[in-house]
Amino acid sequence: MVNSLALFLLFQRAHLPLVLAAALSAELAIIHNFCWNDRWTFGRIQPSLRRFAKFNLVSLAGLVITTCTLWLLAGHLGVYYLAANLLGIALATAWNFAVNVVWTWGGAR
Repeated sequence: MVNSLALFLLFQRAHLPLVLAAALSAELAIIHNFCWNDRWTFGRIQPSLRRFAKFNLVSLAGLVITTCTLWLLAGHLGVYYLAANLLGIALATAWNFAVNVVWTWGGAR
């Protein structure tokens, strides 16, 4: 939801170019997701810049997945941009979760 709301606001309201709006909205979602995952999913009390850097690096690949999906579907196949973005998010979520569980947090405690 964070990604889609930010994308809507940045693209529809602020009139940023679609790919730039998608990249910025994805980074906002990455920060939001890290905070929730670090605290609630993996129960970490102390914030960690190292975990955040790992999470952001993994999420960068997710950002590429999301943005490329959006670019291909909306830009070349005529799919509505919010629907294309949601599909990209779904693909990136699977990637992000699998890699972060193993690498960023080293598995659940």
